Amino acid sequence: MNPRRKKRLLITSSLILGLSLAMGLTLFALQQNIDLFYTPNEILKGKNETGVKPEIGQRLRVGGMVLTGSVKRDPDNLKVSFDLVDNKAGQVTVFFDGILPDLFREGQGIVAQGTLKSINSIEAFEVLAKHDEEYMPPEVADAVKGMPTLTTEP
Repeated sequence: MNPRRKKRLLITSSLILGLSLAMGLTLFALQQNIDLFYTPNEILKGKNETGVKPEIGQRLRVGGMVLTGSVKRDPDNLKVSFDLVDNKAGQVTVFFDGILPDLFREGQGIVAQGTLKSINSIEAFEVLAKHDEEYMPPEVADAVKGMPTLTTEP
């Protein structure tokens, strides 16, 4: 092989190796930030299509209705826990340490982002509530479709 071909081969190989390394590092970094959406029933029994359950320690988003009578607040700090339910009798407990949105209340549809701590408990770092009476995120609407209406007291 002549020196010119060796040089081209070395440059081409270096470029391919560099691009592969960059793509691999990018995919690894993105994998750490992916939050998959689950309903309480899917956390307990797995996704409908694949049967895949989230793993302990996995970041995720969970959506459903706040079960009436399940909100427990710690009087000494901002810690709060509540149960989320969906239309298929799935129920998970969400633990949150922070200020809840103004629109958060029992019987309301919410989405919580956090980490799965056990098969039925989530440590949330963010809680989102719907912003008016008509709007509900599509994922939450699908999760609570067919549920009986939960009443709330002002």
